[in-house]
Amino acid sequence: MLVNRQFCRLFKLTAFARPQIRLISAWKNVPAGPPDAILGITEAFKADSFEEKINLGVGAYRDDTGKPYVLPSVKEAELRLVQKQLDKEYAGITGVPAFTKLAATLAYSPSSAALKEDRVVITQSISGTGALRIGGEFLAKWYPFEKTIYVPTPTWANHGAVFKDSGLMVKSYRYYDKGTISLDIDGMIEDLSAAPENSIILLHACAHNPTGVDPTPEQWQAISKVIKSRDHFCFFDMAYQGFASGDTDKDAYALRYFVEQGHQLVLAQSFAKNMGLYGERVGAFSLVVDSAEEKKRVDSQLKIIVRPMYSNPPVHGARIASEILGDEQLNAQWLTEVKAMADRIIEMRFLLKKHLEDLGSARDWSHITSQIGMFCYTGLTPQQVATLRAEYSVYMTNDGRISVAGITTKNVK
Repeated sequence: MLVNRQFCRLFKLTAFARPQIRLISAWKNVPAGPPDAILGITEAFKADSFEEKINLGVGAYRDDTGKPYVLPSVKEAELRLVQKQLDKEYAGITGVPAFTKLAATLAYSPSSAALKEDRVVITQSISGTGALRIGGEFLAKWYPFEKTIYVPTPTWANHGAVFKDSGLMVKSYRYYDKGTISLDIDGMIEDLSAAPENSIILLHACAHNPTGVDPTPEQWQAISKVIKSRDHFCFFDMAYQGFASGDTDKDAYALRYFVEQGHQLVLAQSFAKNMGLYGERVGAFSLVVDSAEEKKRVDSQLKIIVRPMYSNPPVHGARIASEILGDEQLNAQWLTEVKAMADRIIEMRFLLKKHLEDLGSARDWSHITSQIGMFCYTGLTPQQVATLRAEYSVYMTNDGRISVAGITTKNVK
């Protein structure tokens, strides 16, 4: 027995012994990426011990106490859903049918000829970002001309990355004039005229992010005219319908006008801001096509794009939105709440401008109230932003963009 044990120990040492080799990590050469600008501001804000610190960087609505706000209509919709005791089965590839139908109606209007003629293809998406990605993938795969998308300067920081990763080439057109702190309509028209025919043009439907500068109806008409003259293709991003002015129809003016003018276009919708469904990731991507027959073919290709990307969208947030949009009483309540949020933003703009003037500032601050939506381009320099952060604990992005939602009646002065 002793011999057998010794033999076994010897056998293990000789047959199974392996030198201790340390494997080289597969990620050894992965470089550290740059920090996210907005998240970096939030981290610095959290680390600041000053009691009266203010975070004007976060892109989410806050009430007048500075707290996250859940709309009463959303709470009521959730209660109704609980009472219905719905299952948790998968949605179809293109989402919850009730939601997509209502989302399309909200965007294009109940009287839209495109909807009546069954010429709108729509799929639920992972909020507005997901809608942009689906759109980018679809255009990269099927758009028959040069796959270049022109975005405004500046634009939402994520637009470039989303479209590049989708397979599109990204270029820019002039939009914002730093000197006048307003829309550079002449530069925009000139650049759109110079872009190669059949280019893809990204347009913010309302509440331009990050500047808060929107074209007037007359300027939209001029933009439409030059885009049509060059046979450009329009990609609308509408993340703030209702949240910009408090009127969902007014905020959809540009989109609806372009549809009426016969433009070929696609649309990315988000319900993060106007319903406060940030974490639910509720959105939709839609296309206006030429016929019901074309709609079937395009819809089949959207499903092919979505299936390997995330297979099926989540149902809970879409059901909340459907409950709100589909019930006359709850919808009316939601519209009142959206207007209240928009009005609070507008009031904070007015108070900020008023207090600056009351303090004796000789600078023209009219752009604060002429801009619209959650964000405001203040016109402050990076040095001024750094001073506000270091000496007064007021946090914003280096380009002077502020989230007006971070301003309250208590901290505005």
